[in-house]
Amino acid sequence: MDPVLRAIRPDDLIGLNGLGDRLLALNNANAEALSWLESHELLHMVGETFHATRIGDVEAFLLSFDPLADYESPNFRWFCERCEGFIYVDRVVVAPEARGRGLARYLYEDLFRMARHRGFDRVVCEVNSNPPNPASDAFHAALGFIEVGTAQLSPAKTVTYLQRDLS
Repeated sequence: MDPVLRAIRPDDLIGLNGLGDRLLALNNANAEALSWLESHELLHMVGETFHATRIGDVEAFLLSFDPLADYESPNFRWFCERCEGFIYVDRVVVAPEARGRGLARYLYEDLFRMARHRGFDRVVCEVNSNPPNPASDAFHAALGFIEVGTAQLSPAKTVTYLQRDLS
């Protein structure tokens, strides 16, 4: 049985349902690989996304942006300065108890379909190379991503920029 995808909308993050708190908790538990977020930052990001989806209560989620997004990430800006026709995956995260079920792949495949349907040529992202993230490297390679650049963001953090053609 396929996982059930649900859109994440700004209205979902406001109020008493606790979705915003659960998304923040999952994100911030993985802050070394992603980056720490405050609730107002998550709300702004979701308001700017091209495609924001989750699986289940918050077993996994993905946030992506098109080049017109109001988003100041240095990694997103790196792609904006060099590419056209892309969708940038800012974060994809799976809860520890849900890993190994193909949820991240499912989120990406959904994004690939949506991006193609909307006329985009490629999906891009970055993976930490320092500190290393070999599981993410292998995952993205299996999805057909190739390296298109690198950047040292701080003395302790280097990233590898990746791209997957959708043609």
